[in-house]
Amino acid sequence: MIARLHIGLAASVGLAITMLTGCSARLPGRPNEAERWRAPAEITDFNQLYTQNCAGCHGVGGRLGAARSLNDPLYLAFVTDDAMRQAISKGRAGTNMPAFSEQAGGHLTDQQIELIVNGMRAHWSKPDDFKGVELPRYSVDGSSTATNNDIATKAPQAGDASRGTATYKTYCSSCHGSNGDGGSEGSIVDPNFLNLVSDQGLRTTVVVGRADIGKPDWRGNVPGHPMSAQEINDVVAWLAARRQRTNVTVSKVDHSACLNMK
Repeated sequence: MIARLHIGLAASVGLAITMLTGCSARLPGRPNEAERWRAPAEITDFNQLYTQNCAGCHGVGGRLGAARSLNDPLYLAFVTDDAMRQAISKGRAGTNMPAFSEQAGGHLTDQQIELIVNGMRAHWSKPDDFKGVELPRYSVDGSSTATNNDIATKAPQAGDASRGTATYKTYCSSCHGSNGDGGSEGSIVDPNFLNLVSDQGLRTTVVVGRADIGKPDWRGNVPGHPMSAQEINDVVAWLAARRQRTNVTVSKVDHSACLNMK
């Protein structure tokens, strides 16, 4: 009799489990698909990838971080996909932007980097806002976005710092002072700033501005008179010429401790 009861109980439990499984019932404590742990290389959700890798510097939702806002339609219209891939993959030498690709010692796969680039465009770009707008080239070497077709044919000369002096006075001095070291918006020739930003970073700021802090783009410094491609090149050269590189000698004792900071 007891044996029959055990057999009956076991059969009942087995039947119950089978029914629960067949009905896709969620057992207590069992995670759903969204809660399931995934290895870092398996993450394919843009919001999770951005939050874990980018939000610390560029802000939650792409805004109001310590670094440039990425949730900026003008910036996304200006920057090329390849430039974004390169920045994420290899970082920016001489800046605080680290390399994230596996090949460069990071932890993001090529697919995840592509997901971040495509995700930023899908969530934050507004290409229709810039139809008919002649955007300056992204870089001096001629790389341009698809919306640059008209201006891309007008290759300006390389930037000239001496010409940039007059350009700076026309477009920038009202906010940053006659020599760039003051004015209502503060210094833009501070060595601590210039040594942390690349020439491309300077160019991007001149063209795109910083809407998050009220800095106008290349069209708004002098109302009704946007900067020309040549003037952009020249003022970037003027700024770069004021960069003061400091040669730091590291002793043998401290050298090993600095290796991880490169």
